Amino acid sequence: MLKSIEEFRKCVLITGFRNVRIENTEEFLKLIHTEKSSNLEAQVFNAERVATWQHLYFAVLDALTAFKNETNISKSLAMETMLYASAQRQIRKATETLGVRPSTTKVAMLIVGEKPEDLKLTLSKISKQIEAERDDAILDLTEEKITNIQRIFEISNEELGTVMKGHDKKKALVDLVIERMALVAADR
Repeated sequence: MLKSIEEFRKCVLITGFRNVRIENTEEFLKLIHTEKSSNLEAQVFNAERVATWQHLYFAVLDALTAFKNETNISKSLAMETMLYASAQRQIRKATETLGVRPSTTKVAMLIVGEKPEDLKLTLSKISKQIEAERDDAILDLTEEKITNIQRIFEISNEELGTVMKGHDKKKALVDLVIERMALVAADR
């Protein structure tokens, strides 16, 4: 999914991969950063803990806003996005919450830059290197993911029910995760 963020003159590409094999987390992350152009930012997440593409889209919006307002914690947009997406203020906790590890087989990827063609080219290069199957459907919510995300973001069934008001459970969960991210911004 490619989206334009007009306010910041940026584009964001959010996609998913299945059947990813990560033998060494450091080497995997180094590979991602080696393949990206220097004018881009790229971050990977454990897709089993991501509440749809909107989760990552709003995380990058929050990160861009933090840099604009000089309230960022991290020196890189990629890591700032990880902080917001995890609703954490500490890098270690953020990577424990949403980062990839050798057991991760489904990866969400976010690439940010100014030109859509640069993002697409970088995605193509990374795709060839990681030898995994592109599949944006892994970003969708399943019942198993909903339970996992509720636990990670400390969202009770009562809170979810209150936000749902008899409507869409998945939308309510995404809204609550985005709310958790906004609380991180408010605390800065």
